[in-house]
Amino acid sequence: MVLRVFNTMSGKLEVLKPLKENQVSLYVCGPTVYDWAHLGHARTYLAFDVIVRWLEFKGYSVFYIQNITDVGHLTTDTAEDKISKRAIERKIEPMELVEFYIREYFKDLDALSVKRPDISPRATGHLLEIIVAIQELIQKDYAYEVKGNVFFDVTKLNDYGKLSKIKPEAMLEGSRFEVHEDKRNPRDFALWKRAEPETVLKWWSPWGIGFPGWHIECAIMGLKYLGSQFDIHGGARDLIFPHHENEIAQSEAITGKKPFVQYWLHTGFLKINGEKMAKSLGNYITIRDALKKYSAEAIRFFVMSTHYRNEIDFTDERLKGAESSLGRLYNSLESMEDAKKTSTNRKPTDAEQKFKQAIENLNEEFVMAMDEDFNTPQALAALFEMSKEINRFLDEKKQVNTEILETVFESFSELGKALGLFQQEKSQDLDEKIVNDLVQLLFDLREELRKKKEYCLSDKIRTRMKDLGLLIEDTVEGSKWKIS
Repeated sequence: MVLRVFNTMSGKLEVLKPLKENQVSLYVCGPTVYDWAHLGHARTYLAFDVIVRWLEFKGYSVFYIQNITDVGHLTTDTAEDKISKRAIERKIEPMELVEFYIREYFKDLDALSVKRPDISPRATGHLLEIIVAIQELIQKDYAYEVKGNVFFDVTKLNDYGKLSKIKPEAMLEGSRFEVHEDKRNPRDFALWKRAEPETVLKWWSPWGIGFPGWHIECAIMGLKYLGSQFDIHGGARDLIFPHHENEIAQSEAITGKKPFVQYWLHTGFLKINGEKMAKSLGNYITIRDALKKYSAEAIRFFVMSTHYRNEIDFTDERLKGAESSLGRLYNSLESMEDAKKTSTNRKPTDAEQKFKQAIENLNEEFVMAMDEDFNTPQALAALFEMSKEINRFLDEKKQVNTEILETVFESFSELGKALGLFQQEKSQDLDEKIVNDLVQLLFDLREELRKKKEYCLSDKIRTRMKDLGLLIEDTVEGSKWKIS
């Protein structure tokens, strides 16, 4: 079975044919580290984590680069560097801000069991390469310098806009192109920005003191670590234009090789209760806050329940549903673990052989779904059908052939792990939240009995709870419980 991916450049599904046999080179745009990682980050990086895991499952060696933007990401309104702006607000050194949020970013992604990239290059560590590349673009007449600012001249390219498919006259509408009096063309973008006296992040260059533009950073880091051409470049959909469009322009102008990237993969947007996530709307959720309410695997399951290219809506109901769905899958694993204790080495029955074949068919459905542009919703559907088959069969059989059971268990668990699931360690202790919910359920039951004036039974519950170290206090304002 071949693996097909949806290429944003062509707008269609294409068979994945890496430049090097059995090796995939992958670049994903990383975070700008000036604030906490949020659920939008989780949506993108979990999606690409699943993509990396599946490529490895298929036998590919993946060389994964994900950059860290620690300078040059400009705000849309004032063309200020986001990191510098936040550092000034907090009255700390920009690199102090950067170091703090880099560490916290990796903590949050580790908590979600997202595999770390092979290299996480920082923009500030590649200033020499960036300056040399800008010089080359000027020499080739793709860029020009005015008063210490260097701009890329998009009119030099006949195919500028080929990724986004945005027509030239529409590019300025709602775009993030900076208005600047020294530009030859409003669509031209900054490769190097002149630093003002108050600028805190700035370096020497042949054009004066300044700092690099955001788009040149990713282009140069991609070229440095993956070469003049590589297999997959990914990121969120909002990066298609102008960021990825500009990466293509710069890189192909430098190398003269086309395409710069073989396949462009983009994730859909994440909304919160149907609205765009924004601090101003009060629905901005960081990864660490989400993890206080939901398990890491539930968040992962929620992300995978929607195809990576589609928009996804984060709601409490969907996360609770994800927790419940995960529980059903884990129950199937536990049922097979229990069945192993009584399994037998006798010859498999016809029913067991039929059961094994049904699981193999569903395994094939799972693989076909993932091979069709990493279709996780369909893959999960196949996994749940496997779960149903397992539960049905084990409910009917007191003893199962050991080899059959081991084969089914391995198939089920390996497919789950290929998605990053089944990483929770089996615990003999009840989860703290479950215990609290059970206590609250008992407390609520006692309240209902008191309302019905069934005092004998309600008092019995109160006594038993007290024996367990849970004190109930009945007051004029109502009842409440606490640990005594």
